[in-house]
Amino acid sequence: MAPVRRDPAREAADELCSVVLSSLRRKDQREKGRQYVQGLLALPGRKSMRGIAGQVGGGAAEQSMHHFISGSTWDWEPIRASLAGFLQAATPLTAWVAQPMAIPKGGEHSVGVAHRFDPHQGQMFRGQQAFGTWFASAGLVTPVGWRMHLPEEDAPGTAGTPGTPGTSAAPGAFDAADAQAAYEESAADAVIETVRRSGNRRPVVLDIQRIGTRSTMNRFAEAGLPVIARVAPSTPLLVTDPALPGHGAGARPARDVLQSVKGLCTPVEWTDPDPALPGGRHRSTLAVAVRVMMPDPSPARRRHLLLVGEWTDPRRPPAQLWVTDLVRLPVGPLLRLTKQGRRVSVAAEHSGREAGLRDFAGRALPGWHRHVTLASVAHAARALTGTEHYAAA
Repeated sequence: MAPVRRDPAREAADELCSVVLSSLRRKDQREKGRQYVQGLLALPGRKSMRGIAGQVGGGAAEQSMHHFISGSTWDWEPIRASLAGFLQAATPLTAWVAQPMAIPKGGEHSVGVAHRFDPHQGQMFRGQQAFGTWFASAGLVTPVGWRMHLPEEDAPGTAGTPGTPGTSAAPGAFDAADAQAAYEESAADAVIETVRRSGNRRPVVLDIQRIGTRSTMNRFAEAGLPVIARVAPSTPLLVTDPALPGHGAGARPARDVLQSVKGLCTPVEWTDPDPALPGGRHRSTLAVAVRVMMPDPSPARRRHLLLVGEWTDPRRPPAQLWVTDLVRLPVGPLLRLTKQGRRVSVAAEHSGREAGLRDFAGRALPGWHRHVTLASVAHAARALTGTEHYAAA
């Protein structure tokens, strides 16, 4: 008889659950939560309620598990906060990373499904749009906070919203500006809420190339959170260093600002999270940081920032552009900080799928929150034990 293969993540999950599920008042709820996490870890491929229940007891367990996720009243926020606290005690936090998660779905029976534009992918899709806040340390990346962007949030209020009694709007009509503003607000608030609850105000890494750069940066400034954000090459900026080209010349595209100082670049070494290599791939690219401001009608909001540019090929324009209010950090640490977003993107696409982050199929928003919270616990168990599987999605 072949020996039973040991799974370190499943062993670690029991200890993790004993800590992070302690906010559940009843013992049977804590046990159900533990079983759900274990089911997520044990079940290969796409996760379903039937498949998860099959790992712990079959048909009778399926109905009970469904009620625990979609019909119960337990609060997921204390579990997320406890998970973040557990991780901070285990491994020092480097940065928080905001990671959008588009979930294509064809039907109409799942919560939050709509035909919508995904700014990060630059294309239309039908499905759900969620935002995850990921904990990134030297040794692991794993999600600890979530928000789903609901279709009705694309309108500023119920009045005039298609489908609302008393509205005169045509079915399917929407204001693109309102939709983008709502998307920006959801994306920023998702990470701001998580970081505030954690009490750890480490830098936030996020991509705002296709959403409102100035408004999003202002949201984080008002929240008192340091941020480093990837921006579009066309982002208008004011050069504030009198020794550099473009000072006093008004707003210029970020790409042009960087091209004018390309001669000041220095090589920066960093680690590329290549799934094929356990330790990643060591790389070196050219980078420079320039003191800038964002033009803003309100002088009170004009803050000193750094524009960071990275070149993978010095004969071409910069490959990535970032703005940050971490103005005292040298360009090397800043560029390496941006790579936390790259690590999370790889994990979200591979180990995130393995943990079932995208696999909730119910109609209730609380059910989605409970599922994605316990899937985050399962993901953390894999990340803590280094047993993530980076197979092709």
